[in-house]
Amino acid sequence: MLKERAPQQMKFEWVCIDQLVPEDHLLRKIEKYIDFSFIYEKTKPYYCQDNGRPPVNPVILFKMIFIGYLYGIRSERQLEKEIQANNAYRWFLGLGLTDPVPDHTTISVNRHSRFKGTTIFQEIFDEIVEQAMRHRMVGGRVLFSDSTHLKANANKKKWEKQMVFPSTQAYLEQLGSAINQDREEHGKKPLDIREEVVEEREVKINKTDPESGYMYRTGKPEGFFYLDHRTVDFKYNIITDVHITAGNVHDASPYIERLERQTERFKFAVEAVALDAGYLTASICKELQAKKIFAVIGNRRFQSTKGLFPKWKFTFDKANAKYVCPNGQDLVYRTTNREGYQEYHCDPKICKSCPMLESCTRSKTHKKIITRHVWEESKEWVRQNRLTKSGKMLYKKRSQTIERSFADAKELHGLRYCRFRGREHVQEQALLTAACQNMKKIANHLARLA
Repeated sequence: MLKERAPQQMKFEWVCIDQLVPEDHLLRKIEKYIDFSFIYEKTKPYYCQDNGRPPVNPVILFKMIFIGYLYGIRSERQLEKEIQANNAYRWFLGLGLTDPVPDHTTISVNRHSRFKGTTIFQEIFDEIVEQAMRHRMVGGRVLFSDSTHLKANANKKKWEKQMVFPSTQAYLEQLGSAINQDREEHGKKPLDIREEVVEEREVKINKTDPESGYMYRTGKPEGFFYLDHRTVDFKYNIITDVHITAGNVHDASPYIERLERQTERFKFAVEAVALDAGYLTASICKELQAKKIFAVIGNRRFQSTKGLFPKWKFTFDKANAKYVCPNGQDLVYRTTNREGYQEYHCDPKICKSCPMLESCTRSKTHKKIITRHVWEESKEWVRQNRLTKSGKMLYKKRSQTIERSFADAKELHGLRYCRFRGREHVQEQALLTAACQNMKKIANHLARLA
């Protein structure tokens, strides 16, 4: 028999908040397996010890922030409302059913004043990585790195053009030393040291977020973006490094510096890395070979001029410093130019009557020149690594680890768009998102083992 049910909203009940949170709730696992006591010690220097009103407990403050990143709540005002109505959130923060929730402005004020310009967010991320290491979830032997674009919080219509100088001084100095060493090995005089003339280039600067960069890449969206350069560990896909740059910075630019940062901070003994084709540069290959790290990098084959032999058709003879063409003729070493390329020239008198001339060169002087970078040997070493059984396995795992990490960050944690403006604040967002992803992995893994 159908009966109308009396409303129960005003009914008093004797209940414990712990009873209202499911036993398998994610926040229960995180609270059990993640130690948050370190937050108090790390934030203590930023609070006055003998003056002022009592602040919101920093552990509660950061737990509120973690809830926002864990569940993709982009608005701090909305985060406050969600905590007021969600018993699991209150339980995680240690609040009772009737306790007031800290105001959303508390988060903003601390982020814009107390913690601005500090390393607290990096320290929190590093501490979570160290907790994963203590649980044997990080090996530090095999690392995967890549970057993804984050849409800047900027008006795409408000921009202006400016001329800027690219920062390549360190690379040019290293390359210059390698060029002169190569010339000496071939019996050539070292090139005179001269001041490199670095040409300015025109870039678009956004007026609402000048630190973002205008990105234009094939197959990617066009506009103002930041790049999240991320590294994950092979063992359990724990994120070990996060670094934000403008969207117009090449993927390879910060890679070696970030790799060295991880080996110094976490004492990783890196044995192998796997990267996509965007990192296949001579300088990166050389550095990884010098560090004795087994490098697997995707290949990007550039098409040669239609109708002409591709470069791989010419065989390199290192012992005799020459290339051999498909017809068996030699292209001998002549010089190493200032751009870092060795030049190998043919004999036009012989090539003039070659039956393969039309497929080799279209020069009116019948001259064929092949260039080879001074660090080309390192790139060839990387290509050989990719063709090995281990190399194929590692490169296949790359898409299952680093790409999955980016997908989770964007789909589940709101990292598709930048919440804030300025590189420092976007770095904060990326670090806290990655820290929450690591917390989830640690908690879920340990809960399965329990």
